[in-house]
Amino acid sequence: MNRNDTLSIILQEKAVAIIRLDQPDAVQPVAAALADGGIKVLEITMGTPGVLKHITALIKQRPELTIGAGSVLDETTARLAILSGAQFLVTPVMKTGIIQTAHRYDIPVLIGAFSPTEILAAYEAGADMVKIFPAEVLGIPFIRAVKAPMPQLRLMPTGGVTVDNAAEWIAAGASALGVGSALVDKKLVAQQNFSQITENARQMVENLKG
Repeated sequence: MNRNDTLSIILQEKAVAIIRLDQPDAVQPVAAALADGGIKVLEITMGTPGVLKHITALIKQRPELTIGAGSVLDETTARLAILSGAQFLVTPVMKTGIIQTAHRYDIPVLIGAFSPTEILAAYEAGADMVKIFPAEVLGIPFIRAVKAPMPQLRLMPTGGVTVDNAAEWIAAGASALGVGSALVDKKLVAQQNFSQITENARQMVENLKG
């Protein structure tokens, strides 16, 4: 699968579930619960213990899923994630070197930015999508405001996205959504209540269809 194929999947699915956990044993069952609910694009953050092994395992075990690495902060980490099988990269900040590394291996990169200037700089540097972070600080109207003069941008707000407001972000002009605790609630994980994670995922998928 090449860069354009992966990007097309992200744009089609719209929801990117962010797995950021302290317990490495929970990664696989959480991924399975999300998949059972219809979420097919998963981002596992680099701070999750054993993240590279989890990426490699999920790529092999769940070929129907698209697995990326999140919280990538430098080129070395980007390359390690890619060599472990990551099909896309996500950063919280604007780093042109990570864009170059990702494209060298023909995979898309979602670059973090906050201000309109940073967003445009990321786009002009070749980011396949710009992750608006932290989006809860800016709010849904910000997406609409930025898209008005720059409709060519592909934006992925991350932070503040919930099951209930997901469709509103898309209606405002977001191309995809980074979804963390609304799908991977750490309390549910601690309780091993994976069926509720599946239900949350299913509800988000339904809301995005509407």
